[in-house]
Amino acid sequence: MPDSAFLATAVEIVTRAGDIQLRRRESGFRISKKAENDLVTEVDLECEHMCRDVLAERFPDHDILAEELGGGSPSAQASRWRWVFDPLDGTTNYAHGLPVFCSSLGLEVDGRTDVGAIYDPTRRELFTAERGQGAYLNGARLAVSDTDGLRDSLLVTGFPYDVAQDAGDLVALFGSFLGRAQAVRRLGSAALDLCYVAAGRFEGFWEQHLKPWDVCAGALIVEEAGGRITGTDGSPFEIAAGQLVASNGRVHEAMLMVIRDCRAAGPHPRPSA
Repeated sequence: MPDSAFLATAVEIVTRAGDIQLRRRESGFRISKKAENDLVTEVDLECEHMCRDVLAERFPDHDILAEELGGGSPSAQASRWRWVFDPLDGTTNYAHGLPVFCSSLGLEVDGRTDVGAIYDPTRRELFTAERGQGAYLNGARLAVSDTDGLRDSLLVTGFPYDVAQDAGDLVALFGSFLGRAQAVRRLGSAALDLCYVAAGRFEGFWEQHLKPWDVCAGALIVEEAGGRITGTDGSPFEIAAGQLVASNGRVHEAMLMVIRDCRAAGPHPRPSA
């Protein structure tokens, strides 16, 4: 199949997932916990089963790595092709009725992400990218912002579900950025954070303790929009590394410096209750 068929499949799956998310918001759904602060809903599972059914029918020799039902090690795969799916990024938001959530699907070929699609059903925003072909929002070309100073930058970050374990360091880093940027936001969806960097809505995003399905599609969208992605230490970005800095490129070194300075001053005690 031509590469465009891969993108068409990714778009179909994330938009179908978005339809499920909206429909189940009206009809209701059950919520359970994977861990103390880590929720999973019937909607996560319904979307993932749908994705797996579509991919098994069309590409039976492809691997699948997805949040709820697994699919092997994040770094090991048997096929040249691996689909990486987050059926509902922003589950906590969704469970509380906060309309900041999406579905995200990327396709790796020989270990490199070549296709990505992310769909926000509440805003009807479809973000897509193919390697070397640019990034798009509802068919319009995306480009990162041209802001070149951290003081003029709007940044975004996220915290892991087990934030309490590293609360001191995470809060200290958040405070360091808060003191040097124009403002910092926390939306609760890493996939949308990355899309918003690509769209020029944020200048930069940093987060630790991420999973491959959080970043696979979004990282490609940022790169294809002209942005830059590295590890939080400036090393080359790796999908399985669990941490990243994504930016418009112009404020990237300044963001890395904030992280280096904060780490050099640590470790930071956990905030008192």
